[in-house]
Amino acid sequence: MTKSTDRGGWSLQASAVPDGVRLELALADLGGSPVTAAIVLDRSEARAFARALLAAAGDAAERTFPKPGT
Repeated sequence: MTKSTDRGGWSLQASAVPDGVRLELALADLGGSPVTAAIVLDRSEARAFARALLAAAGDAAERTFPKPGT
């Protein structure tokens, strides 16, 4: 299974591999050249990485949309 997200200047792809999950982050322009970083994570590492991304996204959302003062 492959999931890909294209956001213009970057893309993120996750695919199942025998050892776990392969993540590829492609940047269209980093210092004038395209760059792709790939990492293979086992299942426990992939779960920990996903939890960290969710936590970072939640933190960013709270900072972007603070609660109104009461």
